[in-house]
Amino acid sequence: MEETPPQQTMTPWDRVQLARHPQRPHTLDYIAALCEDFVELHGDRRFGDDPAMVGGMATFAGQTVMVIGHQKGNDTRENMRRNFGMPHPEGYRKAQRLMRHAEKFGLPVICFVDTPAADPTKSSEERGQANAIAESIMLMTTLRVPSVAVVIGEGGSGGALAISVADRILMQENSIYSVAPPEAAASILWRDAAKAPEAAKALKLTAADLFELRIIDEVIPEPPGGAHTDRLAAIAAVGERLRFHLADLQQRDLDTLLRERYQKYRSMGQYQEQQMDFFARRS
Repeated sequence: MEETPPQQTMTPWDRVQLARHPQRPHTLDYIAALCEDFVELHGDRRFGDDPAMVGGMATFAGQTVMVIGHQKGNDTRENMRRNFGMPHPEGYRKAQRLMRHAEKFGLPVICFVDTPAADPTKSSEERGQANAIAESIMLMTTLRVPSVAVVIGEGGSGGALAISVADRILMQENSIYSVAPPEAAASILWRDAAKAPEAAKALKLTAADLFELRIIDEVIPEPPGGAHTDRLAAIAAVGERLRFHLADLQQRDLDTLLRERYQKYRSMGQYQEQQMDFFARRS
């Protein structure tokens, strides 16, 4: 990878490259550094287990939580096993199972988001990929426990949204969160994937853009050059903000929590319609 430009001059495409850096910390790195007594849970109780989605119970900041996240590999062999962090339907159904378990026992939910997209293959579509994502989103909107999602790398399409409809959405400084990968958007808009840098700018996928648009709640600074340059410092920064937001959310009663979550997502994507006088339009 080319040398990282100075933070203040970085383009959205530069951020995309940093979000995809293979040495960025992954979900299990965050869990290992921030949590104790992690017990990974497997399977969706319908089809099988999906290594691209990991989760289980752990102790974080002195309390039991449910942690869930996309998991990429650290080398080619592991990336193949984990499908490059792109979950199949059973991965999302496993996440749902763990969220319901958390709700049953009153455990806060922490989600780590890092996926290019959900698995797009024919077999995943046949097993109900779209339905699994929709069910995850629906479940998170009414989950009766506090939830915090952190985008730690790529937040691509519905594959990311399925585990990020949380009470708080945080993003690391060089992570991305988008309706589609820039290459896919460029192919759709210009029939040319080489225009991905232009698409990245148009998509408003950076943490700064999304904070300005009020889609996310906080941008977490990274070490100079990106999270991969000082993994422990990057992880510690995420842990500190997770502790703050969980403590803040747990001060609310359930009715307030659900009402604020509803208002949060209903207020996104506001727009205005300009009404013109009929005769003025004709003149």
